Amino acid sequence: MITVSYTGEFKRSLRQLIKKYVHIRNDIEPVIQQLQQGELLGDRIQHGTYIVYKVRVRNSDAQRGKSGGYRVIYYLKQQTDIVLLTVYSKSEQADISNAEIKRIIKTAT
Repeated sequence: MITVSYTGEFKRSLRQLIKKYVHIRNDIEPVIQQLQQGELLGDRIQHGTYIVYKVRVRNSDAQRGKSGGYRVIYYLKQQTDIVLLTVYSKSEQADISNAEIKRIIKTAT
């Protein structure tokens, strides 16, 4: 079983998104469960020595598919330790910069 932890940034982002998208927890929960079972989801983002992935998640509140849904960014800290860095809505934020990912990782480690 893989340990999945959350950064303060992830929790803050989730709290903000819940105000607009009430079902976000239900949408993201299957992703967290799959990560706990050892599945590495999404696309790997080239980010130096860090192993970072971006997962596209369907937004059931917006009635859009994965392309217009959420993005969950996570960091594979060790083979048995995953850190959820942040979550954002693709409709509200185009993409996340490498500098922003690096900043979140630095504050989390």
